[in-house]
Amino acid sequence: KTKSMVVLNDNQKIGILLTGLGVLFTMLGVLLFFDRGLLSIGNLLFLTGVTIVIGFNKTQRFFLQKRKLKGTGCFFVGIFLVLTGWAFIGMCIEAFGFLNLFGDFFPIVFVFLRRLPIVGNLLNLPGIKQAVDNIVSGGQFCDDPRQRYRVIGYMLIR
Repeated sequence: KTKSMVVLNDNQKIGILLTGLGVLFTMLGVLLFFDRGLLSIGNLLFLTGVTIVIGFNKTQRFFLQKRKLKGTGCFFVGIFLVLTGWAFIGMCIEAFGFLNLFGDFFPIVFVFLRRLPIVGNLLNLPGIKQAVDNIVSGGQFCDDPRQRYRVIGYMLIR
């Protein structure tokens, strides 16, 4: 049996690198007390990388879906606030938009992370395992997708 591999062209590889660098710069910006320069570079690299990976038309379609317009608005308002100097408030608004935009991908990411050697062991620790299980299951205990984030947040606090 052969496993199917995803074949990436050179542009997509560059896009993945830019997206990863964007996430890294954003995390560094948050760790360094919301450094505006690092957050701005991270946001621009992340958006550029996503656009290169999936293409301009698919990126436009993704961000302009009717059910994701609230998340798109918050995400871009947050980026604008970071660029204009309101880093903390901008990142809070941007995080809300990010959860609304990319929240559907979290179960896929956690399933992938569970297969990694060290990270998988961390995700299987007591307490963390239950929270991850609920995220991966898609919050089946909850009919409203918006309510799912509140329930997950409550479970992480407990």
